[in-house]
Amino acid sequence: MAMMRQFELVERVKSYDPGADEDAINRAYVFAMKMHGSQKRASGDPYFSHPIEVAGFLTKYRLDCASIITALLHDTIEDTPATQADIERLFGAEIARLVDGVTKLNRIELQSDHAKQAENLRKLVLAMSEDIRVLLVKLADRVHNMRTLHYIAKPEKRRRIALETMEIYAPLAERIGMQEIKMELEDLAFGELHPEARNSIIARLNFLREQGGDLIGRILDELRRTLEEAGIQASISGREKTPFSIWLKMQKKNVGFEQLSDIMAFRVVVGSIEDCYRTLGVIHSKYPMVPDRFKDYISTPKPNGYRSLHTGVFGPERHRIEVQIRSSEMHEVAELGVAAHWKYKAGGSQPARVTDGRQYRWLRELLDILEHASNPEEFLEHTKLEMFQDQVFCFTPKGDLISLPSGATPVDFAYAVHSQVGDTCVGAKVNGRIMPLRTRLNNGDQVEIVTSKAQTPNPTWERFVVTGKARARIRRFIRTQQRAQYVDLGRAILLRAFRAEGYDFTDKAVDGVLKIFKAASVDDLIAMVGEGTLTAREVVATVFPELKTRTQRPGDNVVPIARKPKATAERKDKASAVPIKGLIPGMAVHFAGCCHPLPGDRIVGIVTTGKGVTIHTIDCENLEQYAETPERWLDLSWDEADGNAHLGRIDLVVANEPGTLGSVTTVIAKNMGNITNLKITNRTVEFFELIIDIEVRDVKHLTNIIAALRATPAINSVERARN
Repeated sequence: MAMMRQFELVERVKSYDPGADEDAINRAYVFAMKMHGSQKRASGDPYFSHPIEVAGFLTKYRLDCASIITALLHDTIEDTPATQADIERLFGAEIARLVDGVTKLNRIELQSDHAKQAENLRKLVLAMSEDIRVLLVKLADRVHNMRTLHYIAKPEKRRRIALETMEIYAPLAERIGMQEIKMELEDLAFGELHPEARNSIIARLNFLREQGGDLIGRILDELRRTLEEAGIQASISGREKTPFSIWLKMQKKNVGFEQLSDIMAFRVVVGSIEDCYRTLGVIHSKYPMVPDRFKDYISTPKPNGYRSLHTGVFGPERHRIEVQIRSSEMHEVAELGVAAHWKYKAGGSQPARVTDGRQYRWLRELLDILEHASNPEEFLEHTKLEMFQDQVFCFTPKGDLISLPSGATPVDFAYAVHSQVGDTCVGAKVNGRIMPLRTRLNNGDQVEIVTSKAQTPNPTWERFVVTGKARARIRRFIRTQQRAQYVDLGRAILLRAFRAEGYDFTDKAVDGVLKIFKAASVDDLIAMVGEGTLTAREVVATVFPELKTRTQRPGDNVVPIARKPKATAERKDKASAVPIKGLIPGMAVHFAGCCHPLPGDRIVGIVTTGKGVTIHTIDCENLEQYAETPERWLDLSWDEADGNAHLGRIDLVVANEPGTLGSVTTVIAKNMGNITNLKITNRTVEFFELIIDIEVRDVKHLTNIIAALRATPAINSVERARN
């Protein structure tokens, strides 16, 4: 195919921007041609044809002069001897900045591994947020690369590029409202990733076309007549859906080709918003509406600015069709997306709209995730979440609209309102009723978030939130919190280990050995001890090398399992035990699931590398397996003032009679125990065996409950569960 010539490109730009800088476009054309020289593309075409195609593609969207020049130069820094300094000297700072933005993104394509791809997606978001034109040039570049994808020989490289197009670029195009680009990218990627599916859908579409003759034409004629009779001036067009969108609907709704309602879509463009609703009235009064197919994006636009009325009807000849109704201004935004905002001022060639990308809310959200994700892969995971989902629209009590991905919960809503609101959220009212935080929100819900200064993000929220922002914030909180907990625990362990040797522990004491343990700071070293990657013994031995020569006395930091617990009790003075004060279970300390220790039990900690300390009761059978590794044992004591609820587990045998279970739960409730779990483990004709988990304050509380249960006639036996 012939390459677009220099004067043609200039003519195209001048046709919509008469004041364009003709000289600069010509210079860029020549500069790029010279720089790319004799380079060839995989197709065998001269490489230079690529930047020209990209620039030509962007003229369809009437982009400003700077974008067109950037398109011509977008590969020069990457693939030719040209430098950014050259470009700045020849074309000025703005263009140099744009080209640099696109260059950073070009490096994405070369990587296959996840970390690199993710790192580049971060660059993409940062570049877009500074200037959305960078993304437009990048999308045009991607469209041309996808059109010529079949020239690339390696199947895995083709697949990788197609996947990236589907996962990152098509959603981005949709997000800035570039509908045509989105559809073309999806379709090209679909052809590469699922060629059989695409071919079979195309075959069926062709078959339908032969069957129906000029079906679209007949439906168009009838719709035109219907609207003319109602006195509505409109231009109507009809099209088939793309193979990819048909396939997606088949996947999503899990239906076959035949049940799809809207293989054909018709677009009605009218003069004003009033006309949109009048047209809708005319169509609904003439044709039966398909239930659940009506969407009003005029009163609640999509986040990318898209506005239209969508409805599905059993139209002419009883065919199910989709009708989109919009005004001509909405149509322009729908077709051109962001590019519709480049309106030229009369005479000047300066775009009237700012090109700063930060006015796009989703971009601000991506930036927010960028700040909180700890590593690039995490960012990639969160942003994919952000890009793919359909929206639900919810309202704040004041009536502000918040759009969220489908499946979102009140916690997502709280984070969407403000990070602070999310962090301190304790409950939610949905449409005036208090609902659990994991409730899935629906379109039109009004959500009121109840906050409390004392609340912090709950690690369990991460399991049900769907927005990247919420997940990134919660993870970040868990990270910082967990570290603080490891530091507290590590400090207590070291304090005790030093005291056992007759020394006082100070930060200064370990300052000198940081390098040996590759720790950046004293806190890092202490956290390593808390986390279990280092033992206190190693630290003590490194700080006081003279101790190495002494043999370790039993009882230095060990409760040998062979001794009778009684003997240990006499030895155990308060000074040598590490108190588990202020530590949140599930972060640095974990209660063992085998013995469910309670305040008042005698306890011992086992240090697990990377997880901190797991707490067992002193008589737990599972401790046998740690007998060989005394250095992992840790004397622990309970925090006296611990007011938290703890989990106690009991085994019951009850008579199989009506009302037995009722009396069990009543006794537990009367004694202020809260049942968190109940499981029937064995059934016979006369008896049932149960395991019940109860939230209690301490051992004494559990003992009281057990005593009360034993006094209940229908209950055969009650024991505290062991292992």
